[in-house]
Amino acid sequence: MTEQLAQAAIGVDIGGSGIKGSIVNTATGELISEEFRIATPDNAAPDVIGDIVRQVVEHFEMSEDTPVGVTFPAPIINGVCPIVANLNQDFVGMNVAELLTQHVGRPIVVLNDADAAGLGEAEFGAANGQEGTTIVLTLGTGIGSALVRDGMLVPNTEMGHLLLPNGLEAEKWAASSIRTKENLSLEQWAIRLQDVLDMVELLFSPDTLILGGGISTRFAEFAGFLSTRADLEPARLFNTAGIAGAALVAAQEA
Repeated sequence: MTEQLAQAAIGVDIGGSGIKGSIVNTATGELISEEFRIATPDNAAPDVIGDIVRQVVEHFEMSEDTPVGVTFPAPIINGVCPIVANLNQDFVGMNVAELLTQHVGRPIVVLNDADAAGLGEAEFGAANGQEGTTIVLTLGTGIGSALVRDGMLVPNTEMGHLLLPNGLEAEKWAASSIRTKENLSLEQWAIRLQDVLDMVELLFSPDTLILGGGISTRFAEFAGFLSTRADLEPARLFNTAGIAGAALVAAQEA
C-alpha cells in the first residue's frame, strides 16, 4: 500500500448525474480507494460544482501535494470551457481549472471527460498497445469521444454532436440516457447506436472502436446487434476510465 500511495493521484469525474472520485495508482490505473460520489444538482452554478469537487477531494484526506485531475463534460482548451451542453451555461468562457483550484485550494488539472476516459483506456485498458486510430465513445448522459492515434490523444473531438442523416445530433438520438428516457430495449437502442457508429466510421475510419460508460458493462447483451468494420470492444475500465485518465494526467503534469 505504501508503494501505491507513493504513485497516487486523485481523479474526479464531473458527470451530469453525479460527481465522483477515487484515489488512483497511476502506475496501474487501479482505484485504491472506494469511490466517493455526490449527486450533481440540476443546472448547478459553477461555484456549487466547485464546492462539490472540494468535498470529494477532501473526503480522501490525502496530503496537499497529491496531484488532482478532474474531468469536465465539455471541451477544455487551456483550462477554458468554450461551449457546454449538459451543465450550467455560466461555464461558457470560464477557466474551469482556475475555478476549481480556487475552491479546492490546490492546483487542479482539468480535461474533457471523454478525453480522460480515452487516455485511461489507452494507458491501462482496451486501447493499450493498439496501433493506428482508436476511438473511445463514452455513452452516458450524452456521448463523449476520444480519438487516440498510436497512443497520442487528439483532444476535444466532440463526436456526440455529429449530425446524423435523420437530422439529430448523435447524443440526442443514442445516448444511454435516451435509452432510459424513452424506455428503449437494448436492441432498439443498439439500432440507434449503429447510426452513430456508421457516421463515426465514415468520417474517421478508425481501426478500433471502444464503447465506454456505465452501459459498457452490458456490452455482451447488445454487441450482437452492432456491425462495424473496425474492431469493436467494450472499455475494460468501464465507467472508471475517466477517473484513471484524469489522475494520470495530473500526475504527469505534477
